[in-house]
Amino acid sequence: MSEERDDLSERVALFRHRLIARLLPQELTPGQRQREIARIVAGEHQIPGTMRTRVAESTLRDWLRDYRASGFEALKPKKRIDAGHPRALLPEVAERLLQIKEQEPDLSIRLITDQIRKEGLIGTEQYLPVSTVHRLFKQHGLMSRANANGMSEDRRRFAYQQAGQLWMSDVMHGPSVIQAGRRKHKTYLIAFLDDATRVIPHAEFAFSENNRAFLPIFKRALIRRGIPERLFVDNGANYRSHQFAVVCAKLGVALIHARPFQPQGKGKIERFFRTCRAQLITRLTDQDTANLAALNRRLAGWIEGEYHHCPHRGLAQQTPLERWAQVSDGLRYPNVEMDLDDLFLFEEQRTVQNDRTVSLHGRLFEVDASLVGQRVTLRYDPSRPDAPVQVVHQGQVIAQARQVDLYANCFVKRQRRGTLHADRQAKPPASSLSMTALDSHPHDDDNPQGGDR
Repeated sequence: MSEERDDLSERVALFRHRLIARLLPQELTPGQRQREIARIVAGEHQIPGTMRTRVAESTLRDWLRDYRASGFEALKPKKRIDAGHPRALLPEVAERLLQIKEQEPDLSIRLITDQIRKEGLIGTEQYLPVSTVHRLFKQHGLMSRANANGMSEDRRRFAYQQAGQLWMSDVMHGPSVIQAGRRKHKTYLIAFLDDATRVIPHAEFAFSENNRAFLPIFKRALIRRGIPERLFVDNGANYRSHQFAVVCAKLGVALIHARPFQPQGKGKIERFFRTCRAQLITRLTDQDTANLAALNRRLAGWIEGEYHHCPHRGLAQQTPLERWAQVSDGLRYPNVEMDLDDLFLFEEQRTVQNDRTVSLHGRLFEVDASLVGQRVTLRYDPSRPDAPVQVVHQGQVIAQARQVDLYANCFVKRQRRGTLHADRQAKPPASSLSMTALDSHPHDDDNPQGGDR
């Protein structure tokens, strides 16, 4: 239950960060910021942990203030100081009032209160102040109507002035190449584009477009060209993943998703893909598609040797690298103290079995015996199968899991349950890894070959 609350707390913080990220840029004028706030307040949102879909302006400003003061952790919900005490409105009454107002925004407060009285949520003689209900609706942004005059949406061309102010990312279907010496397999081009300069921070072909392929490419883009202020992406599964959102939030990157079925804002990276098809894909040879590494070498050579040096009409005939040299002074690169490898580790939750093992993608790992029966988090790098796997319990890194060596375990002396129980009480779980096992074994204390490894 505690882990579920922690997961919900983090999802709520990510939702709040996604909204206030539009208000963080320093170059916004007060008028621009107020218009952006009005758009957020007028819109409907999928708020984690609740059926409500509106956010009040005062709440939005509180989140913005907290984030500027204390960072991402300040966006996580705080425990109410009045938890467990009665309030003017019971929670179920308040929730039903909000549901009715959201479903039928034209209903008056009196009609809404009459409806919940008929439903039996309040007594027929119970007085419910109009001002209390009005305050509830106003706090959740339900007392103002969005503009619905039927006018077409105002779309305009835009261009940022400084490198790193906005990156775009998208995926293009690529050619088929031979995978692991077998039959050909389809590839996907995952690319990032800097809006102000049209420079490609990094791009790679991969055999899939999921998180395992996408996040390492994003990390290499950050190392090569700095950390962007904003990242504009579509609604693909990899861009909507929880882990990608956490990485962006911890890096201070405002993650912006395009509206569904409205791809107009991605025109620049779509134009890059069109250029890539015309100038690179059509000229690939059998040698270039012999394997994935060869294809990516050909892509890197084309980007750095041709694309970045070609005059661009959108840059007043400057090349992307020339514009980059002019406007890249304010770039923010990863801090030397920031461990990007640790930040990009994947996480999986597992319950430790009685034989002190956990399974991860078909491989068995041993963990400390004191964690048997506990829920732990395994942090790992999927691109490096031989890399160590971290074991995290209750927010603390306990140790590194070891891959099970079944033959070596034949010669390990076991501790009996009573001794092991005493050891658990004598030392904390964060102690060094135990070399014992819980189960009985044919070669226990009477094993002539027994002994500690």
